[in-house]
Amino acid sequence: MIERKISLEEISLIDFLGIQNVNIRVISKAFPKTKVISRGSDLVLKGSDREIDYIESIIQNLISHIEKYGKLSKKDVENYVADDKTTALSKLNFSDDVIVYGANGKAIKAKTANQRKLVAAAKTNDIVFAVGPAGTGKTYTAVAIAVQALKDKKVKKIIITRPAVEAGENLGFLPGDLKEKIDPYLRPVYDGLHDMLNAEKLNGYIEKNIIEIAPLAYMRGRTLNDAFILLDEAQNTTSMQLKMFLTRMGPESKMMITGDITQIDLPRSQRSGLKDAYRMLRNIDGIKFIELDASDVVRHPLVVEILKAYEKEENNIK
Repeated sequence: MIERKISLEEISLIDFLGIQNVNIRVISKAFPKTKVISRGSDLVLKGSDREIDYIESIIQNLISHIEKYGKLSKKDVENYVADDKTTALSKLNFSDDVIVYGANGKAIKAKTANQRKLVAAAKTNDIVFAVGPAGTGKTYTAVAIAVQALKDKKVKKIIITRPAVEAGENLGFLPGDLKEKIDPYLRPVYDGLHDMLNAEKLNGYIEKNIIEIAPLAYMRGRTLNDAFILLDEAQNTTSMQLKMFLTRMGPESKMMITGDITQIDLPRSQRSGLKDAYRMLRNIDGIKFIELDASDVVRHPLVVEILKAYEKEENNIK
């Protein structure tokens, strides 16, 4: 009889083991000649070489499953025990519109045609711009795409940033350093992350710097490798700031830039870098611009009417 340990440090033990270790009992029942023991953050297998190899393969599939979907049911375990990975996965409820399975297995989906275009663009382009008005889900969708890339191990970290531009409020009167001053402005990003990762996992990622949330000024001088880098509120960057950001991109990285050109808070004397980027970069292979509009608004129906009214007024002024 041999003994082998499998580390479960990177996942939630409660979710993996199940209530009263129900998930482990499924494996133990299927392989009565092998002892499967939960010991701290390890799973200990005691039995024959051949059987332990098979059980370890199943457990690795279960770990991948919980990393991707955020939950693991007794039925899922039974599927993996009964079949190989491919057959088990085919039994799960997949949807082409699902971007990522978030906290508690919540399916985060692309809800509109342009959101689907955004997801598709991220798969085939290394730099994607998502431009559209408030409420079109551009930031939320971008965060979901980033989290899925991390879960699939396509990148090693997520970096989320935005320019420190005031929108009618004065940052100087807020307490703390620049990062602490700007964190409240990144609330939509934090809300999205909490939907997609349980609190323990998210806090662990932030503590280990696997997910980094920082002001745009903190990007200067860096080369960002193996990362998914999201710039939010890009309409409030100057052309030089956006150039600085885009040229931080290192090998094996992807970038997504979101913004709303109808809500520019820069001084009148400064041009928005987002507008300049569209003019200069839209015909470069590997860079894709996706435009969202009122048809993509997923907030209260009145938001659509408000956007239409403002757009009409702006057209009349022009």
